[in-house]
Amino acid sequence: MTTTLEGLRAILVKDYQLDPAVVTLDAPLEGLGIDSLGVAELMFTVEDQFRIRLSPDSVPLTTVGDVVRHIDELAAIQQGGDAQTGAALMHPSGMR
Repeated sequence: MTTTLEGLRAILVKDYQLDPAVVTLDAPLEGLGIDSLGVAELMFTVEDQFRIRLSPDSVPLTTVGDVVRHIDELAAIQQGGDAQTGAALMHPSGMR
């Protein structure tokens, strides 16, 4: 099983051809070449891979860390994960 950051990093490396070393918690999504449309597309992938349901409410996501925290918060609410420790985990296959 992987952490939320590791799972998100795998998605970003695969879908956006990013160097894993640049995908850090403080990396701005825009700086990684991910615009607002890209964030929307990323969140659909996140929803599938982490098996969470996105809120219809707009959430400001400007850094990789923002996305990790958002995933963890949704997992805590929807699946009983621990949002404080990054417990939104993916199975090695990429699925929970």
